[in-house]
Amino acid sequence: MRSARALLLALALRVYALDTETSSAGCTFEEDDDLNQCEYSQGEDDDFGWELVRSYMMPHLTADLPHGSYLMVNASQHAAGQRAHLLFQALSENDTHCLQFSYFMYSRDGHSPGTLSAYVRVTGGPVGSAVWNASGSHGRQWHQAELAVSLFWPSEYQVLFEAVISSERRGYLGLDDILLLNYPCSKAPHFSRLGDVEVNAGQNATFQCVAAGKAAEAERFLMQRQSGEVVPAASVKHISHRRFLATFQLDEVSKGEQDLYRCVTQSGRGAGVSNFAELIVKEPPTPIAPPQLLRAGSTYLIIQLNTNSIIGDGPIVRKEIEYRMTSGPWSEVHAVNMQTYKLWHLDPDTEYEISVLLTRPGEGGTGKPGPPLISRTKCAEPMRAPKGLAFSEIQSRQLTLQWEPLGYNLTRCHTYSVSLCYRYLVGSGLNQTFRECAKMERNANRYTIKNLLPYRNIHVKLILSNPEGRKEGKEVTFQTDEDVPGGIASESLTFTPLEDMIFLKWEEPVEPNGLITQYEISYQSIESSDPAVNVPGPRRTVSKLRNETYHVFSNLHPGTTYLFSVRARTGKGFGQTALTEITTNISAPTFDYGDMPSPLGESESTITVLLRPAQGRGAPISTYQVIVEEDRPKRIRRELGGQECFPVPLTFDDAMSRGSVHYFGAELPASSLTEAKPFTVGDNQTYSGYWNPPLEPKKAYLIYFQAMSNLKGETRLNCIRIARKAACKESKRPLEVSQHSEEMGLILGICAGGLVVLIILLGAIIVVIRKGKPVNMTKATINYRHEKTHMMSAIDRSFTDQSTLQEDERLGLSFMDTHNYSNR
Repeated sequence: MRSARALLLALALRVYALDTETSSAGCTFEEDDDLNQCEYSQGEDDDFGWELVRSYMMPHLTADLPHGSYLMVNASQHAAGQRAHLLFQALSENDTHCLQFSYFMYSRDGHSPGTLSAYVRVTGGPVGSAVWNASGSHGRQWHQAELAVSLFWPSEYQVLFEAVISSERRGYLGLDDILLLNYPCSKAPHFSRLGDVEVNAGQNATFQCVAAGKAAEAERFLMQRQSGEVVPAASVKHISHRRFLATFQLDEVSKGEQDLYRCVTQSGRGAGVSNFAELIVKEPPTPIAPPQLLRAGSTYLIIQLNTNSIIGDGPIVRKEIEYRMTSGPWSEVHAVNMQTYKLWHLDPDTEYEISVLLTRPGEGGTGKPGPPLISRTKCAEPMRAPKGLAFSEIQSRQLTLQWEPLGYNLTRCHTYSVSLCYRYLVGSGLNQTFRECAKMERNANRYTIKNLLPYRNIHVKLILSNPEGRKEGKEVTFQTDEDVPGGIASESLTFTPLEDMIFLKWEEPVEPNGLITQYEISYQSIESSDPAVNVPGPRRTVSKLRNETYHVFSNLHPGTTYLFSVRARTGKGFGQTALTEITTNISAPTFDYGDMPSPLGESESTITVLLRPAQGRGAPISTYQVIVEEDRPKRIRRELGGQECFPVPLTFDDAMSRGSVHYFGAELPASSLTEAKPFTVGDNQTYSGYWNPPLEPKKAYLIYFQAMSNLKGETRLNCIRIARKAACKESKRPLEVSQHSEEMGLILGICAGGLVVLIILLGAIIVVIRKGKPVNMTKATINYRHEKTHMMSAIDRSFTDQSTLQEDERLGLSFMDTHNYSNR
């Protein structure tokens, strides 16, 4: 059936009703036309075909169809939405053509039979959007329309008519008198050649379509994309009464919007179609690889652009470097005309992002920055050392310091360190200097130095360091506060003890911890062997000035141990106390003898003396000794109290063998002489190993009494001469003269005594007589005799005492001489 229909259509195309002078091609579908010259064909991909109607050959033609020859579609015979295509011949002349046609659209009850559209396909491309269409019922008559098609070689253009059945499926659609004219249309404007537009991606693309001819008020200007999208005109400007300028703008086009676009005018009278122009969207170039770092300095970076491989389109007309701090908000762009570039005036130790920008021609031709090179400049040497070093708090053993905060413009490096170095003298030598450096925490500007020594000059300086250098600040000196002094070293206490005084000397504390203002010395007796000394005694205190490191303590007790404490003082108070015990020397014992005493008795070979106990001073008496010394005439005699004592014990035998003039006659323990006792020198007894031999009558002797004290290995002696025994061989004349004198004195004394007694007796008698009492003469005589005997005995004793004269100018008498004289 389809082949029969094609045959009928071929027959119809042979009929030409148009004059050859006014048309170059077309088809009127009349009965005498040659259908082979119509050059149209039915579509192969549609749903049904057009029917060729010749009213003279159809006796039962419906009244809805007009008479004549034409192509027709009966909507009632097809389903809604079905399509029928009619393809006109391809046109390739480089000229302006006008395709004129008549269309019929009618339904008896006014329903729409469907839609009739015209398409212009270019060089076998997609059909695209309709350039003209009509729908609905337009009455039982033919209507004429025009297609103004501008042809430009080498493109081919083909017109396609399409009938689409409506959902109402009533009425008829028809085409007739399709003519291709070689002159412009009178009802539809013609477009001038539309040129290609090239823009860079992201930019606005503008097409300007110039149309010539007569345009109706209802004319619509559209831009069709080959893929079918339709863009309305942004503006239409009347250049003259027959020329129009339609502007179309595509905003921020991308690579995906690159396509063919054409201008279209539409109205009820027809449509105008321009050629397809290409929208060329170029992608701005972008480097594939980041730039390369050649060298880095503290304030510069030298890079290589590395733009051999790019993404996007060329040509590259400009190269630029964009750089910024990775943490900064700003960026800079420098134009580059070489493959290497040096970025100047950068900040030290700062990380930068560096990208390359490439630009192609046209607005917006600069591509996105390429992959960034992230690089850091080197540190620069610090500008200077930290300033403003000062103290915020000073104590005796710690020092709190502060300084100005450090900024990047000073450190010129984010990696830096601040060290606080300090030194101070520990002792007096150079090698006794304590040195230490402490590393500060980042962003710290305060530090406390601990464990210092009081009252010391602390020399402090700050050192700023980074990988490129260091700056040392000026050394500043601070002095720690005073503290209580340290203790005086016990080994520095030196002393010289005497019997009743002590000379004490000390040294300044090893750690004075300030300025010594005073020394305080306290002392107290804590031990003594002398019972007369109270222990513990009262505590006494002596203060000395800071430059006086010695003192003499007097009025002390011999042989007494004193506890001394010495401490120093500063403005902060007293320090630790140094203690020492010092014992005074013991003194020689003392004797309770006023003058040299008289002997208690004397014979030719003995002399009896009274021994009194001595008084110990600082130590008890340990031993008493009796020393006998031969009193030779040529020997220089000693004065009492000034004589030398006898420290070396010497027995009588040792004295004889050595030719010594003295010997120890006795050694008595102190316990045997708790009170005064007589002792006979020469009694031929032995005392503690010492023999007390009889004295030789013809020799004179000096008798000494010696006491000894011992305490802790210290010995003290004291001796006193207590008697002198004269020799019996002394000259007699002086003695006789003395004896006669004494006898005369004795006689005179007796006479005087008798006279006194007589006077007393006479006085007694007179008193008795006066009282009338008798006198007992016998008793008085007896008393007188008794008194006389007593006086004579006293005189005799007086002579005996006088025989041991103690003074050198007196003449000594031996016991034997006195005895003989008494007999006489």
